[in-house]
Amino acid sequence: MPVIFNESDINYENLGGGVEVKKLINFDRVKSDFVKTEMWHLDNDAEADFSVKSDDLSWVHTLNGSALIQTELGEQEITEDYFLLLPPGLKVKIISLNDVTLFRATVPNAPRFDQEWDPNNMALRCINWTEEPVLNSEFDARKRIYMLTPQLSGTKVAKGEMILYPPGTEAANHHHEGAEHFQVVLRGNATFFVNEKPYKITAGDTIYIYDNERHYFINDGEEELSFIEYFVPGFYKTVWPEGANICTWNPTGQNIKGGLPSREIGAHSSAEAHSRTDL
Repeated sequence: MPVIFNESDINYENLGGGVEVKKLINFDRVKSDFVKTEMWHLDNDAEADFSVKSDDLSWVHTLNGSALIQTELGEQEITEDYFLLLPPGLKVKIISLNDVTLFRATVPNAPRFDQEWDPNNMALRCINWTEEPVLNSEFDARKRIYMLTPQLSGTKVAKGEMILYPPGTEAANHHHEGAEHFQVVLRGNATFFVNEKPYKITAGDTIYIYDNERHYFINDGEEELSFIEYFVPGFYKTVWPEGANICTWNPTGQNIKGGLPSREIGAHSSAEAHSRTDL
C-alpha cells in the first residue's frame, strides 16, 4: 500500500544559523532506501551545505524565494523557476537572498541503479524549468514538463517530471514494473486511486508508491492540480489495462510561458518514455 503524508504534519529540525529541515521520505517512513527527500527553509542571508556524496545523486526544487548556489565553478542566482541537478561529489553551498524554501531529493548509493554509472558524464545543471518544452496529453488538457532525464543528468538512476491536471482531467489506471516512485503535490487537490482504493490528496502531500501498485489521479477539485513525480530507478516498464487510453504526449513547440522551448522532445507514450533517447 502507498505511504501518504503531508509536510505540514512534520516538524522542522532547527540546524541553527537560520536553517531548518524537514525529513520527508526516509527509511523509517516508507521502509525503502531508494530515495530520501527533505524540505529546507533558510532565513534571509542564511547558508546551507548541499554537498553531494561521491556515490549519491541529488536534485533540488526552489519552492519559493531566491538564493545563490555556490560551487567551485562560481555562483548563480536561483528562483522558483529553477530546478538543480547536483552530480556526485559536488561541493555546494546555498545562500538565501530572502526567506527561501527548497525541496531536495537524494538517491543514496546511486550506482546500484545504473550499470553504466559514470560521474564524468554528469555535471551541475541549473535548469529553468519554465523554458523546458511542454507536452500536451492527446486525450485531454493535461500537460507534462520533464525535469530529470538521462539526457539532462547523464544517468538512468532517476527520471521525473512536473504534471499539470486542469479540473476534470484524469489518467487511466496503470502500474509500473521495476521502479518505486513518489509524487509531491505542489498545488490543488484531487482523488488519487491506488489498487482501486481512493485517497483525497492536497497541496503538501507526498505519495510514495511501490513497484506494481495500480494508480491514477482524478482532478475532481476546482483548481489545477500540479505535482512533481520521480522514479527510481529511471528505467522501468509502465503497464496499462487492455483498452485503456495510454497516456500519449505531443509536443506543443512552446514552454509554459508560451515562448520557444530550450530543446525539443518528440511525441511519445508513457509506455515508451523510459526508452527514448531525446529525453
